[in-house]
Amino acid sequence: MRWFYTLLLAAFWPVWLAAAPAPVLVLTINGAIGPATADYVHRGIEHARAEGAQLLVLQMDTPGGLDTSMRAIIKDILAAPMPVAAFVAPGGARAASAGTYILYASHVAAMAPATNLGAATPVAIGAVSGGGKEGEGKDGAEGKAGKSSGKAGEVSSDTMTRKHVHDAAAYIRGLAQMRGRNVEWGERAVREAVSLSSAEALKLKVIDLVAEDVPQLLQRLDGRKFSIAGTEHVLDTAGAVATAFEPDWRTRLLSVITDPSIAYMLVLLGLYAILFEFYNPGMVLPGVVGAICVLIALYAFQMLPVNYAGLALILLGIGFMVSEAFFPTYGSLGVGGLIAFVVGSVILIDTDIPGYGIPYALIGGFAAASAAFLMLMIGVALKARRRPVVSGREELIGSAGEVLEDFEQEGWARVHSETWRVRAAMPLKAGQRVRIAAMDGLVLDVVPESGQGDA
Repeated sequence: MRWFYTLLLAAFWPVWLAAAPAPVLVLTINGAIGPATADYVHRGIEHARAEGAQLLVLQMDTPGGLDTSMRAIIKDILAAPMPVAAFVAPGGARAASAGTYILYASHVAAMAPATNLGAATPVAIGAVSGGGKEGEGKDGAEGKAGKSSGKAGEVSSDTMTRKHVHDAAAYIRGLAQMRGRNVEWGERAVREAVSLSSAEALKLKVIDLVAEDVPQLLQRLDGRKFSIAGTEHVLDTAGAVATAFEPDWRTRLLSVITDPSIAYMLVLLGLYAILFEFYNPGMVLPGVVGAICVLIALYAFQMLPVNYAGLALILLGIGFMVSEAFFPTYGSLGVGGLIAFVVGSVILIDTDIPGYGIPYALIGGFAAASAAFLMLMIGVALKARRRPVVSGREELIGSAGEVLEDFEQEGWARVHSETWRVRAAMPLKAGQRVRIAAMDGLVLDVVPESGQGDA
């Protein structure tokens, strides 16, 4: 009978597969949104496409993140072949700043009880300051008005802030209109940095529903229809099993090296390792490790909002501190290098996003270590300068020797176990002790040591 059940199972297996609901994929975003998060979401959507998932759930708890990473995630959501549900959970989570934009861009916006969203001003999402490229050509009237009053630097900063705010407001307004959500509140979140709880967000039609957890979310989404790229998708999520998509090794590595503190330590350790290799040629290992660390740090920096003036100041400071060991500047190069190093470290990361700054304690630690290294190098250099010469022409002057034969003007003497041609202004006898007074080519001018001259 076993063969009969096997044949029956094989016959009905395709029917059972057709009746089973398509899978649901769950991605979890915790913490600040950065390059690693954007890579994780992109890979998750590609995996969901390959698995034929009917729904992708982004479970979020984020204080915000980098503008470039946020926009990359939104582009992937808008191009996704399946509906994407942004779910702020668990209780106590938030979708602040960049998380609000992602929530507005998703096909489904959901929150768990006791969660909040909002505070979506462009300063909080990491708009890079000091540049004039983003938003140029917009709000020309305000820009002209700003130039006509006040100090130039203050007006320029204020004008650029307004441009970023207007650009961000237009961006979230477009997302709200596309998804049929509350446009007015989205603009207020940008312009006034307001926030909402889950209950208030549902009442104002900022979100679509409130759910306790992912299973309840899937129950409430069952039967909903979405039109994506001209194709209608009807969710069958009541009996679907949510499968978590974990970050792979590449995303985890990217998450580590794009941490500003890690990138900062990598570039400094790499530079010091390369300098150690230069001081000790042939060791190879410090040079190899240093080059790898510097290249990894530069790869991370090109994905972070880095102020390259800060990086240049760090390099200049290290160069000055190293130069102190070779030039008698009495500490001026070293102190100037230490100041440049600290200032460059402070301004290196050009954003105020929580989790994307370099802690002052870390900067202070490296500055103290650099100062200690500088003092050690200065001490070694000063000790070497005070040490008497032990080789070469300078070392011979003042050295003692012994005459090998009697002579009146020129003869031979032994100095440092070497036989030298010597010259004296008075007759000398074999075995007499002499001291080198000068050197003329390969002939040494000698004088008798005290107490050994003629009576």
